Order: sequence, then structure tokens, then C-alpha cells
Amino acid sequence: MVVARPRRAPAPLSVTQLTVLVGNALESEIGRNVLVAGEISNLRPHGSGHCYFTLKDERSQLRCVMFRNAVQILRFRPADGQQVVARGRVDLYAERGELRFIAEALEPLGHGALQLAFEQLKARLAAEGLFDERRKRPLPFLPSRVGIVTALGGAALHDILVILRARCSALHVLVRPVRVQGVGSANDICAAIDDLNARGDCDVLIVGRGGGSLEDLWSFNEERVARAIAESRVPIVSAVGHEVDFTIADFVADRRAPTPTAAAEMVVPRLADLHALVARNQRALAAGLVRRHARERRHLDQLVGRLRDPRRRIADLRAANDALARRLVVAMGRRLAQARGRADASAHRLAVQHPGARALALAGAVAALRHRLALAARRRVLRGRDQVGRAAVALDGLSPLAVLGRGYSLVRKLPERAIVRAADTLVGGDVVEMTFAEGSVQATVNGAGPRRRRGAAADVTGGS
Repeated sequence: MVVARPRRAPAPLSVTQLTVLVGNALESEIGRNVLVAGEISNLRPHGSGHCYFTLKDERSQLRCVMFRNAVQILRFRPADGQQVVARGRVDLYAERGELRFIAEALEPLGHGALQLAFEQLKARLAAEGLFDERRKRPLPFLPSRVGIVTALGGAALHDILVILRARCSALHVLVRPVRVQGVGSANDICAAIDDLNARGDCDVLIVGRGGGSLEDLWSFNEERVARAIAESRVPIVSAVGHEVDFTIADFVADRRAPTPTAAAEMVVPRLADLHALVARNQRALAAGLVRRHARERRHLDQLVGRLRDPRRRIADLRAANDALARRLVVAMGRRLAQARGRADASAHRLAVQHPGARALALAGAVAALRHRLALAARRRVLRGRDQVGRAAVALDGLSPLAVLGRGYSLVRKLPERAIVRAADTLVGGDVVEMTFAEGSVQATVNGAGPRRRRGAAADVTGGS
């Protein structure tokens, strides 16, 4: 009889062990070189240089990260909404237990990364105004020294030198050799432009190379090369590739030549063309001088025809001068007579207004006024005396003294001195004062007498 032993339960895994197992399984099953296509969303560049984003399609999304070393070699700038193909590996982020995709390269769908980078940089620099025609400078008509920035052994340099030598053998040419493709070529081109600007003896620069693919010409699409061309104090002709090739340097440069040969022809005119131009200008100048001489001659003839005999002109001027002299004499005599009349009138007014005469006139007026005042005062005194006399007569007629003078007396009751108008107002023993025309006496009333027609009589006893 066999007794079954109980099966021992497996030991549990830690979270870290499980995530490691899952990560190893993903790496072994899927591999490290996976291509994933999708749309970028939630793009978040980090200050460390890393780039975080999400790849999504209609049904799913995948968190992605691109580390700084991979971001630095991107040819274009990723943006939300771009359809891209990401190459990398699937990873399980153990600290968060999240599935993520580590992207090592990105390629835009529809066109290459270089073409997208070209369009992005072109749009950005155009918005800054680096392509504006108003900031571009004209090329010198006949430069004395030309600087060339290109590869030393390239066909472009040979073509440029042949044209420059054929057109003007006395021209000074300064070649600054650079790498025109590959790693570090953009830095070489920028340094060459800065060196030739620092010399200060070049009148114009030719920057370019022969034709090639977009990758071969990419050094002339770098932003630092475009900004070096824009900041150059010397006018620059861009001569990159063939006629169908366009680079960012072509848009920023002061002039764009379709080929290096055309750049040389653009910079230096042909000597034969200059001779022909001088001959044409010489003929035009001679013809202009002939026309100018004929015009001035006709003008001189017109002036001669308008010029009169000087002696006749002098006689006319002399006659005019005599007439003016006569008019001046008459006018001066008239002005003198008017001035004399004004002086006489002023003298008369002055004599009339002389202080002595004025004082005599005022003295006579004062004497006459004094006489009139004395007469008026005398008449006034006489008239006043007459008025006073008439008033005195009238006053005498109205005065009570006049009545008393006719035998009447004025009786007052003492001590209040009230005038007694009726005898019945007195009683025996009252003391009265009797005023006559001359003097007055006091009396005592003894008794009332019988009534008479106009009042009662009272007996009075006189006193002193």
C-alpha cells in the first residue's frame, strides 16, 4: 500500500521577482528591435533632455520614452498628432509596474525625417524674418577680393576658380577649405564664415558645394549654418548643389546661385562685358555732350537776340534818372512847403499857449470875476437887508409885545406859570404874574367877580 504524500505549495514570488520575470519574458518573446506605428500624443519634453509621449491608434495606446542620447540625434522635432514609426524595445517599468516602450529612433510616416526637419526649420526661420528680401544686401559691382567656403578638392571649387580666372585674372581669391558633409561639417562652415568676416578684406563670400542627395547637402540645412550666414557682415552667395536643389542656406543668403559656376558668374562680371559696357557708356556720353552743346548754343543765340545795344540802354537809364531827379526836386519842394506850413501853425499854437500870455489872460479873467463877485455880494446884502426889514415888520405885527403895547397884559398863574385865559380858573388866594408892555407884577386874587360877556372878573391885590 502506497501512501500519497501531500504536495508542498510553491513559494510565493515577490513583486520585484514577478516584474523581472515578466520583463525577461517580454524581451525574449518580442525582442529588442521592435517597430511600432502610431500617432504621437501627450508629448512632454523633460528638462533632463528625455522625451515622454504616448503612441496610440484607434483602439489602444502605449506609453513611450526616448532618452536624451536618442533625442539629440533626431533630424526633426516630434509634435502631437504626427504619425510616426518608432523603433525600440518593450520594457516593464518595475517601480510602477507599467508597460512602456523605449524608443531609440523615430521616423515620420509619409516622408522622411530629413524632409520634415527641413520644412520645420524653414517655417521657423521664415517666421523670424531671416528670408525677408529687405534685409538682404546687394553684391558689389566689381569686388577686389572674393572669399570661398567649400571643400578644397571638390569640383565646385575648380568650377568657381575657372570662371573667376577667366573673367578677371587680377582678382584676389581667398579659399577657406571646410568639410561639406558628414559629422562636424556644419561647425566647419560656421567657423569659416566667421573667420572670413573677421579678416575684413573680403568684399563678397561664396559658400557652397557640388550636388548630392538630401543627406549629402544636409550641412547647409543646419540652423547654425543659416544663422551664421544671416549674421555675416559680408554679402554671401549660396551655391549649393545643382539647379533643382534648394537648401536653407539658399533662402537666408543675400543671393542664391543655382550652381557654383553661376555663383562665380554672379559675383564677377566678364572683362569683355565691362569693356563693352564702357564703350556703350562712352558713346552715350559723347552723344549726350553733343546734344548738350547744341542745346546750350541755341540758348546762347536766344540770349544774344534778346540783348540790346548797351549805349541805348545807358541813354534810357540816363533819361529815366533825369526824370526821377526832377520828380525828386518837385517832391522835396512840396514836402518842404508842407513842413513850413506845419511849423508856422505850430508856432502860432505855441504863442497862444505861451505861459506869459496865458497868465495875463487868466489875470484879466480873475479881475473880471472879482468885480462880478463884489457886485453880486453887494446886491445880495441889499436884498437880504430888504428881506430882513419886511420880516421885522411882519414879526412886529405878530409879536405879543405889540399887543401888550396897546394896553393889554399877559397873566400867568404861579408857580406853574400857566397862562390864564379865563377868570373862573382862578380862586381867592391864587398868585398870578401880570406882564405888561413894560415890566411885570405879582398879585394875589381876592375873589371872583361877577361874570361879564367874555368871562368872569377877579379881584386881585397887587404886589411887587
